[in-house]
Amino acid sequence: MQSEELNKYGEVYVKKYPKLKVKLVDGSSLAVAVLLHSIPKGTTEVLVRGKLTKVAVAVAFALCQKGVQVAASREVEYEKLDKSFGIKSEGKLIMSKSYSSYKIWLVGDELTEEEQRKATKGTLFIPFSQFPPKRLRKDCFYHTTPAMQTPKALENVDSCENWLPRRVMSVWRIAGIVHGLEGWEEHECGYTMSDIDKVWEACLKHGFQPLRIPALSKT
Repeated sequence: MQSEELNKYGEVYVKKYPKLKVKLVDGSSLAVAVLLHSIPKGTTEVLVRGKLTKVAVAVAFALCQKGVQVAASREVEYEKLDKSFGIKSEGKLIMSKSYSSYKIWLVGDELTEEEQRKATKGTLFIPFSQFPPKRLRKDCFYHTTPAMQTPKALENVDSCENWLPRRVMSVWRIAGIVHGLEGWEEHECGYTMSDIDKVWEACLKHGFQPLRIPALSKT
């Protein structure tokens, strides 16, 4: 569902089966909400690095709208963001080759080991991808992939992915659960996205909780 190249984030499937009764939910809006709440308060600048998805673009756009400077380290990524934002980036989107200037990194697939080594000591890596980056730096912080703590009332829950702690669930799964609990009728796939604030508030209402910023990596 998350692949732009394979099926345009599920849009191809929905168009092929327009009378589909099951709702397709890719969890993008919740992923954006979780990522925005994972960035420490008071942050004024972030570096975006990795293969850009609609989640990454939406997060970067939201940060620009909040007055946070968003830096892209590669020209292809800067151009994709700039094209997506148009004139709405509020002048906050920049191109930067200086990795060491940023303490908050939003990272996805294609982040290289060499790039990780360029990060300043104490940098916080926040993945927007479904799979986590390899933890190379013992002097940096690594957030989990987009996920939330499950409600205490939810029983018989271990870990949903082998890289997540016990009783922590990926937003891609949570989004479908909440969508059903709320009785929402629309699909969330393709290049469309549900209302971020509405989805976030619904998750909190049903007992899902955000994760804390991780302690210094010991691995």
